[in-house]
Amino acid sequence: MSRIGVRPITIPSGVEVKVDGNDVTVKGAKGELVQTISPIMSIEIEDTTLTVRRPDETREARSLHGLTRTLIFNMIQGVTEGYSKKLEIHGTGYRVVAKGTDLEFALGYSHPITIKAPEGIQLAAEGTNKVIVSGISKQRVGEVAASIRKLRRPDPYKGKGIRYEGERIRRKVGKAGK
Repeated sequence: MSRIGVRPITIPSGVEVKVDGNDVTVKGAKGELVQTISPIMSIEIEDTTLTVRRPDETREARSLHGLTRTLIFNMIQGVTEGYSKKLEIHGTGYRVVAKGTDLEFALGYSHPITIKAPEGIQLAAEGTNKVIVSGISKQRVGEVAASIRKLRRPDPYKGKGIRYEGERIRRKVGKAGK
């Protein structure tokens, strides 16, 4: 049995969950999310409890069981509380400036880099060296945060670059001088 998949999900008040074929729609205070799930999974909703069931014990069904339950749980969390990721910018002259809904980065290149906020995602600059990516979809927040980090990955020698808050960069020793 899947340890995650068998756990029922409690649907909080103010959240509406609809199952239409293979599509699961979750509406809440912060917005609405739609996720297509595998046709072999079945979802049962009783009062304020949602349960994901699998048809048999095949490897595919077992692996999709926990995944489906986690995706639906993340959708419910997203429309009630939302998700956010914080990034830190380290390095001399590296900074970020908020320009409306966009962010402009100075990362040591010959030109500034402008990132436009995708639909459903909010970008905010906290000071000149912190970025907050927030939204209701855990996947989209993670993708946008990863694309911002990719603009200037942390350097293992000097530690300069963009990193997630609390991320530890394994530092390397430089070459030995004479």
